[in-house]
Amino acid sequence: MTAVYRIADKNISIDSLYGRVHDYCRDYLTEEPAELSVRITEEDIEYERSRSERTAELEGRAPHKVSDEYLEELAVYRKISELMPYHGTFLFHGSCIAVEGEGYLFTAVSGTGKSTHAALWRQLLGDKTVMVNDDKPLIKVTDRGAVIYGTPYNGKHRLGSNISVPLKAIALLERSEENSIEAVTAGELYPRLIQQMYRPADPAALALSMSLIDRLLLQVKLYRLKVNMDISAAETAYNAMKG
Repeated sequence: MTAVYRIADKNISIDSLYGRVHDYCRDYLTEEPAELSVRITEEDIEYERSRSERTAELEGRAPHKVSDEYLEELAVYRKISELMPYHGTFLFHGSCIAVEGEGYLFTAVSGTGKSTHAALWRQLLGDKTVMVNDDKPLIKVTDRGAVIYGTPYNGKHRLGSNISVPLKAIALLERSEENSIEAVTAGELYPRLIQQMYRPADPAALALSMSLIDRLLLQVKLYRLKVNMDISAAETAYNAMKG
């Protein structure tokens, strides 16, 4: 099955073995001609299966039983993410919310509470907010600043929009009983931010990705954000990050 989707300003042809990935990406469907193409094989699906099994082994748990259709979804986004650095764009793991047309990105290790914190912003600010992507947005770095994009890969709750907004700030989220926020330099957060970006297997694409994140960190405000899960956490964060 083949269809074309517009993701991060690129028209991408997806040639799949199963139909599920097309349903997953349906909000991004376009009739424009493809600029990039992704084709999935049985080998790609088996690669995702082996990665899943290795991760389970490293975490000391039994691997989850997952379908080929689900693994194909992972394979598609991996191939897209390998191509994107050649177009000034890379995948970053985080939850992004737009407030009055500007993007705020929260990142942390899984389970810290990125999605919960973004939900508190929506509760606090209401109609001024739009959820851009709750899991795996794409970021394009340009000479005029960074732009963050919604993608079909927007987390288990499917929270996101097919939009793009200027990226204003990134906050590294940490859990704490007391809320606090401080502006930090790129050097202070660099190792932890690198952990949250997709690092391509292709050496050339990896080098481009590293260059892109270096440029990004010169263009956006950076914060270390310690929060509890009360609405006051969103108020503390927003008041500081909005400038």
